[in-house]
Amino acid sequence: MQSSDLKKLKIAVVGAGYGGAAAAKALSLLGAHVDIYEQASRIREVGAGIGLRPSTMNRFREWGTFDAIAGVSSPSEYFEILTDGADPLMKEAWPADRGQNHTHLIHRGDFIDALLGVLPEGMVHLGHRLESIEDKGERSVLTFADGTTVEADLVVGADGIKSVVRRELFSDKEPVFSGEHAYRAVISVDDAHGMVTDDNLRMYIGRGTKVYLLPLRHRGQVSFDITALCPDGTWAPEVTKDDLLATVEGFDARLVSITRDLDMDTVNVRAVYDIDPVDTWHSDSVVLIGDAAHSMLHHQGQGANSAIEDAGALADALRYADSLPAALARFQAVRKPVTDELQRVSRQGWTEDEIDEVFPGQKPSAGSRATAPKE
Repeated sequence: MQSSDLKKLKIAVVGAGYGGAAAAKALSLLGAHVDIYEQASRIREVGAGIGLRPSTMNRFREWGTFDAIAGVSSPSEYFEILTDGADPLMKEAWPADRGQNHTHLIHRGDFIDALLGVLPEGMVHLGHRLESIEDKGERSVLTFADGTTVEADLVVGADGIKSVVRRELFSDKEPVFSGEHAYRAVISVDDAHGMVTDDNLRMYIGRGTKVYLLPLRHRGQVSFDITALCPDGTWAPEVTKDDLLATVEGFDARLVSITRDLDMDTVNVRAVYDIDPVDTWHSDSVVLIGDAAHSMLHHQGQGANSAIEDAGALADALRYADSLPAALARFQAVRKPVTDELQRVSRQGWTEDEIDEVFPGQKPSAGSRATAPKE
């Protein structure tokens, strides 16, 4: 689109999470007028650590936000998968992207704070819970719970797995329970029983349980995450210390000790959900990105990365297409095949038997190397 046309665009982003904040930054750099509408009255990101891949960090470099993210993250050189007894299964460097070869490990809260911190003052509007959206073709109208309305040339639905924008316009399918729970806590490196000596991500797998150790050296902490099979699909289930210990029974004694020492008041507990692929992400004036479009299980660590890549691809499409409808079609054509495959692979999980599904023909023996998870 012409620069003059982009500068006339009024864009409303629904949701101030990873995808929404990144999209707002990328789209504002095109010259468009962008506002974010977030239902929460204050931004408070719970959970633990995530890894930002080399290609994601290069997007931040394009947008002039690399230093803000790098300053609150720890650079990881490789990813390692081990058995529950800490025997190595695979170890591989992160796939490089345009000279960037580190995945940056970061706390979710620090990530959101850094993203929102690079947005212009007044762009984010808190306390705006979306009630409905009316697609009028060339423009759309948002109605919020307090009765206020906003009209925009483009609405970016970045409102997560329970997206109102998706439900109202594109798909009424409900989120799908994976049969797993995720238990996440941030602990001091001193409480990691000597298991964290560098900045690299490690995952231990066995009998339906995965344990992740994700160093956050810049904080002097480590993200300790357990994903375990469980039939209870309650969004925020109640679990006890004994429940957590049962999931790591038979694991390396150090991992059991870390679990035993956890303060349950600091453990974030949730059932794990994703969504089935959505056929259509856009109309002529509305588009879905991030979890609203393609929420996926966390086994490949691609949820936040995919949302950031969506933001970049959407800005690219607007820059190079002839019109807004053409740009949204181009965006979906570029991103949907990628995220459909990531959703599929993420559902495979990570077990010793399933590594062969993720790395066809490359199932490694202890100490050997295999291709790392794709971007």
